Amino acid sequence: MTDKQRAKEKQAGITRRDFLKYASASAGVTAATFALSKSVSGTLPATNPSVKEQFLHGHPHGVSAESQVQGGITPKDFLVNYYRPPRDPVTGARVFDLTAAPQSITIANGVQFPAWAFTAPSGGPTVPGPTLRVDEGDNVLIKFHNADKHPHTIHLHGIHPADADGVFEVLNAGEDYEYRFKAEPFGLFPYHCHVTPVKKHIEKGLYGAFIVDPVDPPVGALGVRPAADREFVMVMNGFDVDFDGENEFYTVNGIANYYLDNPIEIGVGQLIRIYLVNMTEFDPVNSFHLHGNMFRLYRTGTRFDPDPSVTSVPPTDSRWLYADRFAEVTDTVFLGQGERAILEFVPRHRGRFLFHAHQSEFLELGWTGRFNVV
Repeated sequence: MTDKQRAKEKQAGITRRDFLKYASASAGVTAATFALSKSVSGTLPATNPSVKEQFLHGHPHGVSAESQVQGGITPKDFLVNYYRPPRDPVTGARVFDLTAAPQSITIANGVQFPAWAFTAPSGGPTVPGPTLRVDEGDNVLIKFHNADKHPHTIHLHGIHPADADGVFEVLNAGEDYEYRFKAEPFGLFPYHCHVTPVKKHIEKGLYGAFIVDPVDPPVGALGVRPAADREFVMVMNGFDVDFDGENEFYTVNGIANYYLDNPIEIGVGQLIRIYLVNMTEFDPVNSFHLHGNMFRLYRTGTRFDPDPSVTSVPPTDSRWLYADRFAEVTDTVFLGQGERAILEFVPRHRGRFLFHAHQSEFLELGWTGRFNVV
């Protein structure tokens, strides 16, 4: 944020950090209320003095919501909820049904956002959209319906024919389209609407993760990639609730501080694999930082050996407990929009460990969570 923008916010009487404060202090606050609140004082409500103390020191609690829509999928479910239809017994294709439609979603306690959301037959509308999962070489058919009044497409990263690229085949209100392609290569990819202005269609919520699993994986310096004990999908995003071209909330999987209020439980010695995708609009980069652990970094997930020059003999333990000569091992990764990476780590110690963006502002505006290692 520029000094001019900060001065403008100060003059208006509210800063981006105040959004999270108000969300924690009072339920029922909407995006429209936030827009109006720029004309009033940015001080915290006197009805809840503990909130001010809470935000002066430490991490905020009680800010998250249970789900984006009533009765819908929770971010804890989203971590492991894959849209993976069985192969059609006649054609052998995996057939997906996706719909784009307007949907008001809850992104923090009492805070609504007027999203455009992808919906699958089960799970309801979510931002990010459902995680699509296939095997390398699968024939894929995506049946897309536009139930919005605005034009939309689905653009998938990866290799596919031109008529499955989701750029020029724009669907107007009520129209349908079928994307047909062979899933390749294996790896981790995003999908999103590609109608101009693209930034509008992304910031409103039309994006998700697409996983292509390897089949008969090649044996690299590390051997065959071992099966993980736990796998989680994490899509980093932001929400501009007052429509000024800057995000007031940052989340992973759509609800501010959800995994701080609802920690993810994992076990000592388990191999944890995270499919991390950045679809944040308005900011050049987003990031992931893990406390008390180090992770092996596979950018894009399209190879098993992050360093292609490795010829050394791998350690006998395929889980590589950090004595690693084969890959980048770190605790922080920065990704631009559309970048993604697979992270793997093995917790050694029990206890509570944070994970969050390593832009402090993003952390304070909702992008933080916690692993409970047991």
